[in-house]
Amino acid sequence: QVQVAESGGGLVQAGGSLRLSCTASGQFSEANAMGWYRQGPEKQREWVATITRGGVATYADSVKGRFTISRDNAKNTVDLQMNSLETTDTGVYFCRLTELFPRIEYWGQGTQVTVSS
Repeated sequence: QVQVAESGGGLVQAGGSLRLSCTASGQFSEANAMGWYRQGPEKQREWVATITRGGVATYADSVKGRFTISRDNAKNTVDLQMNSLETTDTGVYFCRLTELFPRIEYWGQGTQVTVSS
């Protein structure tokens, strides 16, 4: 059984930084990508960033230049370093592991990030 768990959320002032971590456990394919999504208050869940097993990272325009995604394949972890946080970054952040062939998604329970003004 595959499990995905996030940690590292919290309360921070605008302009500050937070680092989120996610660990995947269980049996899953090495052909995978890991990513972060978020859901703000009264908003739909939106994509934040994705990184392939080979280390290719892509970002939503809203976080480009401020957030950095990284992963450790040996530990099955993916981190999201968030700098220059804005109040609009507030939300629940979810980690997703995607097996590519066939495509199967696994989601974590989410971690709350609150950015105050």
